[in-house]
Amino acid sequence: MTRRLRIACCLLLASCAMGPDYERPAVEAPQTFRQAEQHQIQGPEAESIANLAWWELLKDQELQRLVRIALAENKDLKRAAASVEEYQARLYSARMEFAPTVNANLLDPMAKTGGFGPAGFPTPFNKYADTTISWELDIWGRVRRTNEAARAQMFAQEENKRAVILELVSGVAEAYFDLRQLDMQSDIAKSTLGAWEEAVKIAQARLKQGVISQLDVDQFEAERAGAASRIAELERAKVQKENQLSLLLGRNPGAIPRGRSLTDQEVPMQVPAGLPSDLLQRRPDIVVAEQDLHAATARIGVAQAERFPNLTLTGLLGVASPQLSNLLTGSSQFGAVGLGLAGPILSAQTLGFEKQAAEAQAKQALASYEKSVLVAFKEVDDALVSIKTSSEQVEAQEAQVKALRSALNLAEKRYQGGLASYLDVLLARRNLFDSELALTSTRRLRLVAVVQVYKALGGGWPSGGADPARSAASPAPPAEPAGK
Repeated sequence: MTRRLRIACCLLLASCAMGPDYERPAVEAPQTFRQAEQHQIQGPEAESIANLAWWELLKDQELQRLVRIALAENKDLKRAAASVEEYQARLYSARMEFAPTVNANLLDPMAKTGGFGPAGFPTPFNKYADTTISWELDIWGRVRRTNEAARAQMFAQEENKRAVILELVSGVAEAYFDLRQLDMQSDIAKSTLGAWEEAVKIAQARLKQGVISQLDVDQFEAERAGAASRIAELERAKVQKENQLSLLLGRNPGAIPRGRSLTDQEVPMQVPAGLPSDLLQRRPDIVVAEQDLHAATARIGVAQAERFPNLTLTGLLGVASPQLSNLLTGSSQFGAVGLGLAGPILSAQTLGFEKQAAEAQAKQALASYEKSVLVAFKEVDDALVSIKTSSEQVEAQEAQVKALRSALNLAEKRYQGGLASYLDVLLARRNLFDSELALTSTRRLRLVAVVQVYKALGGGWPSGGADPARSAASPAPPAEPAGK
């Protein structure tokens, strides 16, 4: 028996896990981002805006408070955290397959018919108690590949939680900037409405004097009604945006406090993107896709190992006797140790198809990983070009607004002096109104583009960093899983 145990141990030590070992797929990453600034440093020392903590990127104190509330109360984040706990438990369960299984049986038959078995032999007619120890010798690596897949899935859930955090921070920031844009547009609309009301009063007075016709008055009143309608539209949009923010905060719909205005927000003037290759380790969705691929690769080994015989070391120890009084005597004891071999025969072809299915799933995971890399490069480039063009657009629209204000001032003076028609005033004020609203949209776009670059680059807490103002209820920065 000792010789058999030695042989079994040698087989276990010499065995190797079946199936392919995981290696990160080679992807074609550009040397620089297409829209990256030419002056940016390229190399191992290249900086990236993603190295900033979110509280260093978003300077508005009220916005920071909203983000912290969201990190503590958002329901999607709580679900992601619970998912991590689930897959941690699944990993611990998979690890238990390395250990022997121990089962105990106890039988005290209440009613018996027929003969009785001899003492020391467990039968349904005897009173007996036994303990069975069974240990699978993982020769083909089924248990190891199962644990490898479970570990990769747990890492994927941890990265998914980080993705939810990044999505939450950027989502709250973008919704807050949207809200401040609506506030600014509402103020512009109210100011424009006041100007139209004043114009209507002047027009009605001039109508009584016979200086202008009813047509002029009607046109001014129509423009006033249009401005009032726009205010109602903006008020509706503000309430809906507040409700959206409340959902991100994990609260019932309610008013959202404001901090800095849209024009007072501080964002970096320069937005360094760093190296494209950093995305492979930084973007949580790419890491999730890679861990899914790792798990799918390991499951190929599991499916392949299932096609081979399962070698089990089993031990049995117990006592059995027809009489309870003799249960603990030497003649009632029994025990056995042996090797069990079980393998598929008729189901071998079915298990072969299962291996093919596992290989096909790995191909799907590989395609998903490669696509996630391409999507990451695309999103970074989109956000970088938004920053560049929105900055240029803001400068052009500011000049346009300045010119239109001057044109409106001249049109009103000429109209009051009888040198121009009401159409000049209408067009000048309408153009100014539309231009001011467009300028606020572009300013908001510039802020959102910075947040989108930060999100696309996989920004988050820097290593070793901590938010000094973070409340105790907020989650701690997620740690990178070891061995990844």
